[in-house]
Amino acid sequence: MLQVGQTAPDFTLNTTDGTPFHLADRRGRHLVLYFYPKDDTPGCTAEACSFRDQYQDFQDLGADVVGISSDNEASHQKFTQKHRLPFPLLADAGGAVRKLYEVPRALLGLLPGRVTFVIDKEGVIQYIFNSMSGATDHVRHTKDVLKGLPA
Repeated sequence: MLQVGQTAPDFTLNTTDGTPFHLADRRGRHLVLYFYPKDDTPGCTAEACSFRDQYQDFQDLGADVVGISSDNEASHQKFTQKHRLPFPLLADAGGAVRKLYEVPRALLGLLPGRVTFVIDKEGVIQYIFNSMSGATDHVRHTKDVLKGLPA
């Protein structure tokens, strides 16, 4: 997997509304980039809703939140609308960005992993949390890290 201190690999993926999200365009704000296995599954829903419920806290800490899975844009649109997610989900069909970020597979290689990256304003990875269990722990840990970064 990538390491803390490395520059986050650049990429472009489509958001839920079909517009391109280009990582390099996000410089100047911290970014919480979380990879999750699948829309509308119990753990992924808990994680997304936890980010949703604390979204203003992330904004107050100078950070944007973005989720990535291999689900398509239509699936992301349904998931976003159903749970009123205020942040974009990116469609990584084929898993190219997941591979770029070296996100490991979980459960004997059967499921895409759940990994969260905190990327600072300069595009440097400041924190990596890799855990399939405790999906909402990703939110708590990243908020703690962001509190220690300059706003």
